[in-house]
Amino acid sequence: MSTTPSPSIPGAGAGNGTGGDAGSRSASGTVVAAETRHAPGHAAGPDTRPRPGPASRAWAVVLASSIGQFLVVLDVSVVNVALPSMREGLALSGTALQWVVNAYALTFAGFLLLGGRAADLFGRKPVYLAGLGLFTAASLVGGLAQTAEMLVAARAAQGIGAAVLAPVTLSLLTSTFPEGPARTRAIATWTAVGTAGGAAGGLVGGVLTDLLSWRWVLLVNAPVGALVVAVVVFGLRERGERDGRRGLDLPGAALVTVGVAALAYGVGQTESHSWTAAGVVAPLAGGLLALAAFVAVEARSAAPLVPLRLVRLRAVAAGNVVTLVAMTGAFAMWYFLSLYMQNVLGYSAIRAGLCFLPHTAAVIAGSKAAPWLMNRFGTRLMVAAGGVVATAGFAWQGLVLTAEGTFWGSLLGPGVLMAGGIGLLMTPLTDAATTGAAVREAGVVAGLVNTSRQIGGALGLAVLGAVVAATAPHGARPSPGELADGYAAAYLAAAALTALSVLLVGLLPRAAGPARAVSGK
Repeated sequence: MSTTPSPSIPGAGAGNGTGGDAGSRSASGTVVAAETRHAPGHAAGPDTRPRPGPASRAWAVVLASSIGQFLVVLDVSVVNVALPSMREGLALSGTALQWVVNAYALTFAGFLLLGGRAADLFGRKPVYLAGLGLFTAASLVGGLAQTAEMLVAARAAQGIGAAVLAPVTLSLLTSTFPEGPARTRAIATWTAVGTAGGAAGGLVGGVLTDLLSWRWVLLVNAPVGALVVAVVVFGLRERGERDGRRGLDLPGAALVTVGVAALAYGVGQTESHSWTAAGVVAPLAGGLLALAAFVAVEARSAAPLVPLRLVRLRAVAAGNVVTLVAMTGAFAMWYFLSLYMQNVLGYSAIRAGLCFLPHTAAVIAGSKAAPWLMNRFGTRLMVAAGGVVATAGFAWQGLVLTAEGTFWGSLLGPGVLMAGGIGLLMTPLTDAATTGAAVREAGVVAGLVNTSRQIGGALGLAVLGAVVAATAPHGARPSPGELADGYAAAYLAAAALTALSVLLVGLLPRAAGPARAVSGK
């Protein structure tokens, strides 16, 4: 069975294990959307579920969504390889170099929910173009930067553009494809391409830095961005799904942006400070207070940034919780393996990137197999199965990392298992976390999913980094064996965190289908 998103079969077939058919097929082969179901005693309202569009539009949506997500994820990892060259090229201090990474991470985490809600209010196509335009322009400025301040400012603007772009790439899919097999296959493609961006970052960054210059890890976004703009402008047709009747909740937007950015900053500070240090406790406490105030504001707002009824949907709430926990371990795969290959085995950036190719293939294979397996075994079972496979891969990786490791003996087998498991679990998780929301709230739900991923990943790297620091002795220059022991301990801890996400799978509903979609009232 093909797993390629096909606009001719939205909602057809036996369902994806989360509910049943999204509609029925006419004699001509087009899908007729199922009638909206209403609770007894409630007046019928408009059908808020997406309706299938022409084949060209559906393919354009999948293409634009996947490439946009690829750019966002790629830019998180592609810059890491170029950091030493950036330091030399612009004479950056250690603090300035740290902010090249942090400026992007903080604005990206902080503006995700705002970007998702903006798409619901003002339309996905214009918001997509605005986010991609800002991301591309900031990449160009960063690639041409002549000072540290210019580079850091460009990276911050890049993060805002990415935060606007990332939720739209997912909400475009969920608002175009009805809940069912077609949506699941589209999400599988989005997941596979986006995750491949993380895996390809090291290789792309190494090639561009070694053959050209560090500037090209940023400048390369300009021609790619221009190409995607052309696809969106000429290929996408909006169908009036915006919710422009309501204004933007500015107090809520400010509070959630400050709260999430402060949490991300506080977690990031644990790389160089203890968890009890004032530089860690203050931003974490401030972030939690801002988020508590955000919840209070949203409960009283007539037009909330995040309608609280969404988090009362079991699929949305549980999907985000499991996503956050699963990501605490998943991000370790790329990060610590890259360090291990370069710091312990002495691989070049290009060689390390090439060693990630089997991981990329495994993620794509797992993501593309997930819809077929979900159709037979259901969403919850596939999330659990993917988590078990990934847990086994992390544990295996932690047991074989040594200073004398080789690609064939230490990297290939556990790497394929880790990546394949992540591919298997992320598609059903994303599908579950976006189930049941009205079309006009698809953006904010997508923002929630991306925020859960970002915070989970940042928290996981901080915790696992602390494990490495506690295992490898502090000194001017730890030996390769000591570093390998630290990285091995991080993978064993990642296995425990991923196993915890498997235990939480029971929170997911057994079934969630089109009949459960909220009306958005």
